[in-house]
This record gives sequence, C-alpha cells and structure tokens, in this order.
Amino acid sequence: MTAMNPPFAAANFRQRALSQRGLPAEQAWRDHGDHKLNPDLSAYIENLEMRAAAVLIPVVDYGDEARVIFTRRTTKLRKHSGQIAFPGGSIDPEDLSPEDAALRECEEEIGLERRFVQPVARLPVYLAGTGYRITPILSVVRTGFSLKASPDEVDHIFEVPLGFIMDPANHQHGSGMLGGKTRRYYEINYGEYRIWGITASIVRTIYERLYA
Repeated sequence: MTAMNPPFAAANFRQRALSQRGLPAEQAWRDHGDHKLNPDLSAYIENLEMRAAAVLIPVVDYGDEARVIFTRRTTKLRKHSGQIAFPGGSIDPEDLSPEDAALRECEEEIGLERRFVQPVARLPVYLAGTGYRITPILSVVRTGFSLKASPDEVDHIFEVPLGFIMDPANHQHGSGMLGGKTRRYYEINYGEYRIWGITASIVRTIYERLYA
C-alpha cells in the first residue's frame, strides 16, 4: 500500500469491499465466522424458519484511519437485548433491497441519514440461531453526519477503529450452549465494550474476506 492509501483508510476498505461484488455468496456462509467454528450445527441452523434481515456496516471516512459505528441495544428488546450490534433489522415488504432495509433501519435506530452513506458490497449471509437470515451491507460513510439513538432500540452509539477490529489478535474465542450443543463464537473486547455473537462473527467474516 502507498502512503496515500494505508490499509485501514476508508478508500482502501472501499477497494477491498468492491472485490466482493459478483462473487458467489449464497452458500459461502458455511465457510466464515462462527459458522466455520461450528460445522456440526449447520443442519440445525438450516432447519430453522428464517426471516430476512439486513445490517449496515458503517465505515466512517476519517482519512488514514477509518472507524466503524456500533450500537448497544437497549434492554427493552426481546432478542439480543443489551448486546453490541450493527444498525439493522428485518427486511420489510416495502424495502426495495437489503441495502434499502439496512439504510432505513440505520436512519430509524441512530439517525444516520442515508445521504451520507455509500453502500459498497454485500457479505455472505449470516444464518442466526434466533431465526434471522442476515445480509451484511459493507458501506462507507462520509463525515458531517449527526447521530441520535432511538431510545426504544439503542441505548448507546460508539465507534471502534477499523484497524483494531481487523487485527486477528483481537479475535478471541468463547463458547455457550445452543440447541443442546456447545457452540463456539468470536469475541472482541474494546475498552468497556464486549463485541460477540452475531456481530463479532460478521466482523470476523469481513476480516476473512477482505484482510486475511
């Protein structure tokens, strides 16, 4: 990389993300993130009734060192309450695409106007044990935006350097029970924030697809 295009600049991230366009992705979920850690659970997950969802991975262009926006979900929510997440949610019938759903949810949850966001590419879907088929949308966010958390969904918004979450040394392993079986997962700790489960798996997939 040249000095003008360091590896964790948003411009470099965009270039790497563009390389994902056109690649086969429908079955690639098996080969990434915590699905790869738990191949024996694939049949269990595939038999679940899935609802389509999308999340936005908002990489903010701060020059040489991009940062990624995360949220902490409120404890009011029925699923994944209090956990660290990317903005996103279910794809509604009126949404034109996963990108449209992710942008809408991002506006609703944290007030990030879509005019500041450039969706770049999709990652392979993530099949969640809670019954969601999640399409992650890689995006670049230009500065000048303002954020406001929806109190019914988000109790905190924060940013993490892209270089930190793309460092595999920060990807730790944990384990828990799902469907009567032990399931392994990724965990990333940044200060007071514990990023784990679905969100950490998506982060790991970004690393595996773009930076490994």
